[in-house]
Amino acid sequence: MSNDILKPENIMLNKSLSGKEEAIRYVGGILNEQGYVDKNYVEEMLKREEITSTFMGNYVAIPHGTEEAKHSVHETGITVVTVPEGVDFGGGNIVKLLIGIAGKGNEHLEILSQIAIVCSEEENIDKIIGANTKEEVIEMFSEVN
Repeated sequence: MSNDILKPENIMLNKSLSGKEEAIRYVGGILNEQGYVDKNYVEEMLKREEITSTFMGNYVAIPHGTEEAKHSVHETGITVVTVPEGVDFGGGNIVKLLIGIAGKGNEHLEILSQIAIVCSEEENIDKIIGANTKEEVIEMFSEVN
C-alpha cells in the first residue's frame, strides 16, 4: 500500500470508543477532516452498517459508505484506528481494529485486497492492535506486495 494513501495523520492508536455508531462516526470523521470525503459520507457509512455489518472477523471491521456515497468521495483514503479494549459491533462481535475506507472509482479494491492479505494473519492483527507508533502500522501494510 503506498504511503500516500495511509498517512500518519490517518492513524489513531489506542482509542476508547463506546459503541459501533461512535466508532463509525470517529473513523468517518478522520476521512472527512483529511479531505477525502464530504461530511455526508459518514451518514452513508452508518447506512451501510445497517444494511450489512462491516465486521470481518478476527476483531476487524472495515466501515465504508454505500454505493450512493460515491459522489461524496473526493479522493481515495484509508484510516486505521486501534481500540485495544474493543468496541461492540453487535451480536457478540468485538472490534479492536477499525479500517475506514473511502474509494474513488475502483481504486479501493486494490486497498481492500492488501488489507485482506494483512488481516488474514491473526499475528498481523495482534501486531497492529499492539502497535506503539503509527510507523509500525504503516510498515505492516506496506510490506504487502
